[in-house]
Amino acid sequence: MNVACVTHAYPRWDGDVAGAFIERFILALAGRGHGVHVIAPADQGRGGKELRHRVPVTRVRYAPARWETLAYRGTMVAAARSPGGLLAATSLVARQSRAIARLCREGQIDLVHAQWWIPGGVSAWLARLSRPYVVTLHGTDVTLLERSRPARALARRVLRGAAAVTAVSSFLAERAAHTAGLDAGKILVQPMPLDVRAFSHTSKGGAGVVTVGRLSKQKRLDLLLDAMAELKRRGRALPLTIVGDGEERHALERRAAELGIATQTRFIGEVPPTRIPDAIDDADVFAFPAVGEGLGLAAAEALLLGVPVVAARDGGGVTDVVPGTGPGRLIAPGDSWALAQAIDELARDADSRRLAAELGADLRRRLEPDAVAQRFEAVYRQALEGKAPPSPDA
Repeated sequence: MNVACVTHAYPRWDGDVAGAFIERFILALAGRGHGVHVIAPADQGRGGKELRHRVPVTRVRYAPARWETLAYRGTMVAAARSPGGLLAATSLVARQSRAIARLCREGQIDLVHAQWWIPGGVSAWLARLSRPYVVTLHGTDVTLLERSRPARALARRVLRGAAAVTAVSSFLAERAAHTAGLDAGKILVQPMPLDVRAFSHTSKGGAGVVTVGRLSKQKRLDLLLDAMAELKRRGRALPLTIVGDGEERHALERRAAELGIATQTRFIGEVPPTRIPDAIDDADVFAFPAVGEGLGLAAAEALLLGVPVVAARDGGGVTDVVPGTGPGRLIAPGDSWALAQAIDELARDADSRRLAAELGADLRRRLEPDAVAQRFEAVYRQALEGKAPPSPDA
């Protein structure tokens, strides 16, 4: 099969975190003998064609170099609210659409797979293809559906025109079905793959609490700091390591100082994907208090290492991964006392580590890149045959 993958995030260099999970999936498809061509945005003038790990990539120029900043920064939706940003976003969609159409005219493509319904899905829909296209929903694109009536109207056309729609979690599938007027039963839930080879050892514990993610309000790390302060008041001053960077970093550092836990809290900034296993390493507990996550790959990665996880009950797709008992806890929204209690329980319970390792082994089998690529092969075959996508248990 020859597949065009259109995405607004794809690594620009080795170690780039932007779209690393998409590349993992693409390389697994290529490893199974499929031809794959990636279409992604240029970045500040760095565009054109390249061969990256033997996969052809076309980085589409869509604006003067100084304005090509929509992608790779996690700010696309916010940027598109300005007149200049909206113009750049419209140009990106149109030019990606032309790139897709050109590949199809040249006879190189059997099917298009759009990661995120916007901008990639819109580009595939606008291309008016004679080939089918598949759309995968990741999270931010579903949030946009709920906030914007024009987005909902556009998404209905894009998603109803797709041969298949998939989502990385049941949480996203249900939200998208509700807001876009789709049948949730026809949205296949399939996460993107994990780099299981990098998470091959089992944590020994002893390093306290770790969390990984972009430092934004959505991650609710202020709640985690409050929980750590509560534990300190109980005489349980566990070390906390915060991996990631973002607009909330300075506020969180100030909050840690105000709570009297600055000396036990480390902010180590963003690290490349290959160093995430070392960052989590021998944590006693992985904390994931974020709300509305598409899936929560970091929580799954912690379980691969045998680290128990505490997450929020309203955390979104992470509840597909983290159980409420055994190797995990799901806490009530905004309850720092419950978060502290759950961390304390998991850190003291040796059995939770054994159960986390068992759950991690199951996740390893399901989210290993080749297994995910094989699952999408079935989706592609059904799309090419004009049939409904395979059921989740197929």
